Amino acid sequence: MSRQQSLRPMVLVADDDPAIRILIRESLDLAGFDVIEAADGAEAVRLHEAERPDIVFLDVVMPRLDGYAACEAIRRSSGGGLVPVLMLTGLDDLDSINRAYEVGATDFISKPFNWVILGHRVRYMLRAKRMVTDLHESESRLASAQRIARIGNWDYEIECGALRCSGEAFRIFGLDPSDEPSPDAFVERIHPEDRSELNAVVQDLLGSGLQASADHRIVLPGGAVRFVNEQAELDRDPEGRPWRVTGTVQDITERKRSEEQIRDLAYYDSLTHLPNRLLFTERLRFTLSNGRRQKKMSAVLFLDLDQFKRINDTLGHSEGDLLLKEVAERLRSCLRASDGMARVEGPDDCAVARLGGDEFLIALSEITRGEDAAKVARRILDLLKAPFRLVEHEVFITGSIGISLFPTDGPDVDTLLKNADTAMYHAKDSGRNNYQFYDASMNTSAFLRLSLESSLRRGLEREELILHYQPQIEVTTGHLVGVEALIRWRHPDLGLVSPAEFIPVAEETGLIIQIGEWVLQRAFRQSRDWLDLGYPPLRMGVNVSAHQVRQKILVDAVDAALQTSRIDPRSVELEITESVLMRNAEETREVLDQMKARGIRIAIDDFGVGYSSLSYLRRLPIDTLKIDRSFIHEIATHPQDAGIVSAIVAMARSLRLATTAEGVETPQQCEFLLQQGCSVMQGYLFGKPVPPEELAPMLARGRLDRETIALALSAAG
Repeated sequence: MSRQQSLRPMVLVADDDPAIRILIRESLDLAGFDVIEAADGAEAVRLHEAERPDIVFLDVVMPRLDGYAACEAIRRSSGGGLVPVLMLTGLDDLDSINRAYEVGATDFISKPFNWVILGHRVRYMLRAKRMVTDLHESESRLASAQRIARIGNWDYEIECGALRCSGEAFRIFGLDPSDEPSPDAFVERIHPEDRSELNAVVQDLLGSGLQASADHRIVLPGGAVRFVNEQAELDRDPEGRPWRVTGTVQDITERKRSEEQIRDLAYYDSLTHLPNRLLFTERLRFTLSNGRRQKKMSAVLFLDLDQFKRINDTLGHSEGDLLLKEVAERLRSCLRASDGMARVEGPDDCAVARLGGDEFLIALSEITRGEDAAKVARRILDLLKAPFRLVEHEVFITGSIGISLFPTDGPDVDTLLKNADTAMYHAKDSGRNNYQFYDASMNTSAFLRLSLESSLRRGLEREELILHYQPQIEVTTGHLVGVEALIRWRHPDLGLVSPAEFIPVAEETGLIIQIGEWVLQRAFRQSRDWLDLGYPPLRMGVNVSAHQVRQKILVDAVDAALQTSRIDPRSVELEITESVLMRNAEETREVLDQMKARGIRIAIDDFGVGYSSLSYLRRLPIDTLKIDRSFIHEIATHPQDAGIVSAIVAMARSLRLATTAEGVETPQQCEFLLQQGCSVMQGYLFGKPVPPEELAPMLARGRLDRETIALALSAAG
């Protein structure tokens, strides 16, 4: 079907990795889009000119012409100014993201992708394109009205340097209208501190913009400072080159001064100069709006100083005011803008505010869990412990903090403040000098999280960590070909603790290094024990942490475990996630090469949920792709998951890599995988992770029991 005949929106996907293009095509095709493909940036520019797609996907790193250059070329082309351009990148550094926006990208998306919502993302960008087009037309009409008004107007022809100004523009800049207008004379009037920022606005306008607006200061001959607002519009010649800039300038000095005075009175506490309740609630409302769109958690901390009235009654209000100022200063230092715990969106630093009296509010944005708020609350309480030295006295004081979380404890600012206030009174009733969550269950959760690190350290010393082993089966024969070692924590009070709860704590605290070495020693020793009992050799799969690879200690740890256990390195398979593989690809490759030199197998764990470039897969010493269980779960009923699994198996086959499917639980899943050519599987259909002694019957047989074999093979037809 031609472009004219198709009613479906068209997406141009440019990526030098054919596997990525296949996966994107399958995902977008199911979502109702036509897809055309380009293998490099030059081909993408040509296809954009020929096909006029509705949206463009550009990989950052491509041969011949990279994504940045291709984006610039598309923006310069006829009709390319408004087409949404989504940059695909596996790079997560700020410079790469800034570069994408500088060349005119609409947005960027980091690999790995969420395939399920990719189609929704495209639909949203197409709707946004229509809104931008409408806004662009409205702004053009408004700009025409401003030019007609001629409030201190000027225009500048770029190539010849000709400048024309109205008399009002000369007056505002303090220049003589009878003089020949010189661009340098106007530039010299700009306040030195504003020149770099204004120059950046001008460069953006000349580079890819159409209009610009900026407030800045000018310095008059007598030294007086004047605030002005400048509006500018860029005209281009038929070839698209910048030709002329037209603009207006308006004196806004009085308005600026009035705004600043009114703002100080309306938004800031006169004693501590902290934001007051009004500014705090305005900016928090803005933060919650962003958090609602991005599904981010935020927190409000309500701090009340304990028995502050006693200070005022004993030492007087002047000493009490000094104490409040000191408390405000400590809170500022504790929650400074550089502190990642207290990020607040917008131009105003209102992470901390004074509500009135001895009450303060603290906002924490984009936290990942309630325990982050508990850590900040504890830090504030510790901060108050040091004595406050006033004019004539040394004062000690404590505080009580109530915590409410967005969105669980309230959908809006007023509800969060009310609930944080309620939690604060609960903290006072609990003996003061402590914090309490509005939701009582969060207090338990925070306590458990904060005490988990010390419990984990004791657990290592007391040998509470154990390994379970899950069988890996060659389904066509029923043979047991390997096991995966999976860590568990047998806590004396909490019972069996899931790795999902304690592994993140171990990674945050660095305990993962010690735990990783312990797993290697224990798993390799178990392999030796089974061999000594006369069981046939098995492949032992062990998961490797990013910290072990990043700190280059994996080689020494593996060598030590091999030496102690005296097992064949060829019976070991180290499992590394895609994110670890690609985060430091070259560094990881050095480590993997050393592993391969010892004969150890390498598997990519949870494959499909991350991003692995086809070129990297070909260069890295990989033996096995382990298909993530999230794709297996609905493989028999969800066409998208089935398509992704099929593509992964086909890609592995073309690269001569083995595949292992994780999380296989039903005969239908088994049947589909066998049809695709993936015969090595692990999951509850064949056996749960169990202690080593419970695996003995299967080890003795070397295969599944007959009933399970029959069930699995019957699924294959």
